[in-house]
Amino acid sequence: MNTEHRASITRGRDVLVGAFMIMFFVQGARTIIGVMFKPIIQELAWSRSAISMAAFINMAVFALSLTILGKYYDRYGAKRIVVLSSILLGFSYIGISQTQSLWSFILLYGILAALGFGGTSIPLFAALIGKWFDRHRGLAISIALAGGCLGQYIIVPAATTLVQSFGWRTSFAIIGAILLGVNLLLAHYLIKERPHDVSSGPMKTTIAPPAVTDRPTDLNLGQAMRTGSFWFYLVVMLICGGGDYLVLTHLIPMVTDHGISAQTAGKMLGWSGFFSMIGVLITGPVTDRYGNKPVVIVTFILRALIFLMICRYRSLASFYIFALAFGFTMLITAPITTTLLGKLYGFAHVGIITGFITTVHHFSGGLWAWLGGVIFDTTGSYQAAFWMSMVSACIAVGCAVLIREEKHRTSNAAPPQVLS
Repeated sequence: MNTEHRASITRGRDVLVGAFMIMFFVQGARTIIGVMFKPIIQELAWSRSAISMAAFINMAVFALSLTILGKYYDRYGAKRIVVLSSILLGFSYIGISQTQSLWSFILLYGILAALGFGGTSIPLFAALIGKWFDRHRGLAISIALAGGCLGQYIIVPAATTLVQSFGWRTSFAIIGAILLGVNLLLAHYLIKERPHDVSSGPMKTTIAPPAVTDRPTDLNLGQAMRTGSFWFYLVVMLICGGGDYLVLTHLIPMVTDHGISAQTAGKMLGWSGFFSMIGVLITGPVTDRYGNKPVVIVTFILRALIFLMICRYRSLASFYIFALAFGFTMLITAPITTTLLGKLYGFAHVGIITGFITTVHHFSGGLWAWLGGVIFDTTGSYQAAFWMSMVSACIAVGCAVLIREEKHRTSNAAPPQVLS
């Protein structure tokens, strides 16, 4: 192994470490909204639906930003996007600490922070890591994704302690300053655009992924939309996103409504993140052995059962079981989406197909986060929201069963109502 090749491998590992750490801080910061929920309401006398509306706008802007930021990433490189997004995210959180009105909170959290999250998101880092790793690419992406899970596990309980000690305003300012300082340092020293920024020759041919060619049998987005499997999986991901962000936004408020301390509720959400890391790390080996479809089916059967449980039983034990089990399922579809859609339609257009479905997933997540607040303000509880989530999970199971997990051809791209 020559010196250039060793340097290229070291740089690739540096990029992976940088992605892991940035995801750690960003995802941790992203999941603290549940921690801040009640303290903001108590000081500013806003309704839950009002803050939930800000969460909806945040998710909608985040979803729409992925395609735009992806184009800028292709043109200007990952480092510039990560640096600008970190500046935007850090200053928006610092600004939230001074907010006095709902419109300013929506501007800072719903729009500016969402753009910051979009530029430091899983799709961007997955694309970056994919350029540096050929062999073990899936493992490398899963490791970076695990950084976000670990961030939720550590930062959410830490944020709960900060809020109890210093209040939500100071907590937002501290987290914003950390995001600003640490992410900029990580981006400057560890994030490299592509292998040939370091060296040419052995590194480029060994680690950089081969180009994906447009195979005649691969389906584009329009052709994929003419298959039943596309729409069945789209419904699955719509339901998946709704459940994810309903729980992330409202778990802590719901748990504390039943007399459980904010500190304990924060630990629940933190442990949920840890179990999501376990779920995402075992997904790859399991899908390699059994396929993607059975894993999706089992995931939503489990969700249906735990939603049913939390609708009927509300105790410290049942809340912990719910948080851990739901966390285990939360990110399972993240690595599955690309591999399943690639298997169904080929990889020539998998980016745009995956991007469309991911956008729907996040938009649905924001919508359900908002509806959860509306339902609580209307009925005084989250009961209806979780019953609807249980029914939706059952629908997702049915849709997953109807997916045909094999390569689809142009000739069998039938209208959506026909099973294919």
